[in-house]
Amino acid sequence: MTQLGLDFATAPERRVFTVGEVTASVRDLLEGEFFDVWIAGEISNTRKAPSGHFYFTLKDKDAQIKCVCFRQNALYLKMKPADGLAVLARGHISVYEARGEYQLYVEHLEPQGVGALQLAFEQLKRKLAVEGLFDDDRKRPLPYFPRRIGIVTSPQGAVIADMLRIIERRFPGLHLMLYPVRVQGDAAAGDICRALAYFSGTQSVDVVIVGRGGGSLEDLWPFNEESVARSIAECEVPVISAVGHQTDFTIADFVADYRAATPSAAAEIVIRRKSEFTEMVAASQDRLAQALRYKLAMCGRRLVEVSVERPAAILRRKLGGFSQRQDEADFQLRHNMSQRFRRVENRLQRASQSLVALDLRLHLARQRSTLEGLTQRLEPAMTLRLERPRSRLESLDRQRAQLSPLAVLERGYSIIQTASGIVVRAAGQVSAGDALNVRLHQGTLDVHVDNTEPN
Repeated sequence: MTQLGLDFATAPERRVFTVGEVTASVRDLLEGEFFDVWIAGEISNTRKAPSGHFYFTLKDKDAQIKCVCFRQNALYLKMKPADGLAVLARGHISVYEARGEYQLYVEHLEPQGVGALQLAFEQLKRKLAVEGLFDDDRKRPLPYFPRRIGIVTSPQGAVIADMLRIIERRFPGLHLMLYPVRVQGDAAAGDICRALAYFSGTQSVDVVIVGRGGGSLEDLWPFNEESVARSIAECEVPVISAVGHQTDFTIADFVADYRAATPSAAAEIVIRRKSEFTEMVAASQDRLAQALRYKLAMCGRRLVEVSVERPAAILRRKLGGFSQRQDEADFQLRHNMSQRFRRVENRLQRASQSLVALDLRLHLARQRSTLEGLTQRLEPAMTLRLERPRSRLESLDRQRAQLSPLAVLERGYSIIQTASGIVVRAAGQVSAGDALNVRLHQGTLDVHVDNTEPN
């Protein structure tokens, strides 16, 4: 070829790349071209790693791209990746060199067709509901009479002024503790969590009101943060959520022990009117006084039974025992005498029969004389035997008459009782003007005390 005067160029030098070099070059090209992009698609194959990173795929009808959202970015997402969501993903495209795969590194997610905040609200609501944070059985009743009330809200604005005015009107002088916080913006959730942690740790109040006035979903968003919801659930004292207007609902409302429609409603709910407590105390005093009067009446009745009626009953029981024993002795004596008379009568019959058979008048006369003597001796003995129990009975009857309280009254004494039936034993038991009842031997007197002399 050189002989013909032609100069041919030599073959180009072959350049050999390593896999890493090619991958790095592709990465640089992709990162330079797609540094900040928005990609629309549907999420599928979502996985959350223990590290907190999210891995998923964005796809449409023509293609798909792998995506990763690292934990430091996932923490600030208003919505979390979930299969089936149509989203707009913002981030940069690069290459995962270990696999040679290009992927989208997601920094922000926004749903298509549904607001991001609303979707995030629904996702967090479902999550906390599954955990049981909304269950009624974990919610505590509000204290009946809170002595100290904690308030977590902004120190400026109409909300705190309205709450203070209402509470002061319902129960003047009640102890209130305000923990000032921001209730709007990115830093508000942290302020609210610190306030709840303070009241929970110190337990310086009996109940806490957390709230703010109305606003848009973005304005109320600090009360939809997961950190605030968990702080409310972990608080050691009952929490009332009072966020926005009656139609506004936040995650805090579902977690709190009680949801008030407005901050003003929370101030109405947290404490009853002072007049209601005053009326309840007065009613309790009336019931106590009534119970004491009944108790005193029963004690007075018992005292009367013990002091008058019981001794009389004991005396009647003893006298009845004596009478019964006397009757038994009388029956036994009559029985014995009847037996003895029958024996004598039998002897007389046998003697008469012997006399008739022998016709011995003299013997009969002696027997008659003996019988008459025996009869004369038996009659005084029987009379004496009957007189002794009779005398004993008369003696016991005299003792009964002497021991009877009525006998004491018959001698001129009297029993003095108060209107409630208590027996008066000392002048110190009554006061001038008291009404008394005086029981005499015959009849009673109603008197009033003009003066008392204890000595």
